[in-house]
Amino acid sequence: MQTLKPSVSLIRAKSYEQEALRESLTTLLEPLGGIAAFVKPGNRVLLKPNLLTGSRPTKECTTRPELVRAVAQMVMEVGGKPFLGDSPAFGSAKGVAEANGLLPILEELNIPIVEFHGKRYQTVNDNFNHLLLSKEAMEADVIINLPKVKSHMQLTVTLGVKNLFGCVPGKMKAWWHLEAGKDANRFGEMLVETARAINPTLTILDGIIGHEGNGPSNGEPRDLGVLAASSNVFALDRAVLEILKIDPLQVPTIAASQRLGICPELSEIEFPNLSPDLLQIEDWRLPDQLMPIDFAMPRVIKSTFRHLYIRFIKEPMSAYSR
Repeated sequence: MQTLKPSVSLIRAKSYEQEALRESLTTLLEPLGGIAAFVKPGNRVLLKPNLLTGSRPTKECTTRPELVRAVAQMVMEVGGKPFLGDSPAFGSAKGVAEANGLLPILEELNIPIVEFHGKRYQTVNDNFNHLLLSKEAMEADVIINLPKVKSHMQLTVTLGVKNLFGCVPGKMKAWWHLEAGKDANRFGEMLVETARAINPTLTILDGIIGHEGNGPSNGEPRDLGVLAASSNVFALDRAVLEILKIDPLQVPTIAASQRLGICPELSEIEFPNLSPDLLQIEDWRLPDQLMPIDFAMPRVIKSTFRHLYIRFIKEPMSAYSR
């Protein structure tokens, strides 16, 4: 029996303006069957953007609100019921969403935002059965993964697979850096198993403006002019590496997914719109220097207290300053 090749739709897109972006998304999703191929009437649809931080709202560290709005509207038009969720490194999903201009859109469209809570789920790899995942994500009918193209000082680059680490709730992420970070191979496998367990229905990657250099938050915006979409997050990440001209072996998530046999080769991927070679850029800036993935215990404790301070003290106090 012949196995269908995974399909990755790639297009040029230059604008976040509402009408232009909607047209781009329609073109992007058309060869995949449109949004209706993924969302059925009545489905509860998790929109999982990158809500890394609220501290640099003009530096393209997070998924653009305009993209979230456009995708949410498309979901609602086919009868889906979208909600937004993430587990930021610092603070709450609502606090980071507010800092990045998302709350007016969510209020306008009457879309709830949820904080993730952990529950243990079976993973394919027995080495990671103690991994806690968001029950809000796991219990959604449909997950639409909305990552941002960014360089990353620990993982070289962060795309679709890494964005799903946000489905590990709260400060469990810092503890995973402590537990698995001393071995880049193991950490990459943990991220891959997280993505495989979450199993997003559709990934739409925000690459109109990326974030290059010392990401995920300390780099700078870079016009890239790309949107990508696929039901196969591993194929999508592999294709985008070709656009950025990054060796897959430099990226722990890609290297791990290749070792595990779940990342297709470029020759095994269908590109119904543009192929990666037509979108390549020559000078995407990677981090000046890679940092260790592991967090020492003092850093985990400091990170945990910073998260708790922002979420339970700083964010609530800011509400009184309005």
